[in-house]
Amino acid sequence: MFAIIAAVLFGIAVLFEILGLNIEGIVTTTTLMLTGLIFLALHIGGYGTRTGRRRR
Repeated sequence: MFAIIAAVLFGIAVLFEILGLNIEGIVTTTTLMLTGLIFLALHIGGYGTRTGRRRR
């Protein structure tokens, strides 16, 4: 799930970079990229995955 969110954020960051958009100086391509990297790190760390231990 986090990998999908990261991919969407990276896509939005690329569009912002191509179009040269900033939203009031708060949301820039850098903030979107860093947020995408956080979600990617969470995905690689195993958070948000469905593989869990089941109790019997």
